[in-house]
Amino acid sequence: MRSGLFGVVLLWATVALADDDGERAALARVIHEIDALKPLIAKAEEQANPDARVKFHYPWLKQDLEYIKLGIREHIETPRSEPRSFPPLKGDYRR
Repeated sequence: MRSGLFGVVLLWATVALADDDGERAALARVIHEIDALKPLIAKAEEQANPDARVKFHYPWLKQDLEYIKLGIREHIETPRSEPRSFPPLKGDYRR
């Protein structure tokens, strides 16, 4: 019975790690895709009409994409398990 339970726990832990790795890989691809947008954005910016009444603010777009990449990188690079803090032990159990 115990070996079966241990197997289930081990399988669950393996699946959880696989999910984390899969998510991290997918997020790394998102960063790659954002980087791939840079030439397209530059091309659009070059072709923008400087005399247009309403102008697209390309620097803001670039800045927002960098913020998105930063947030993704922070998530990817964060340790999988954050250390938890516990209240200190009393230590003296006698009254």
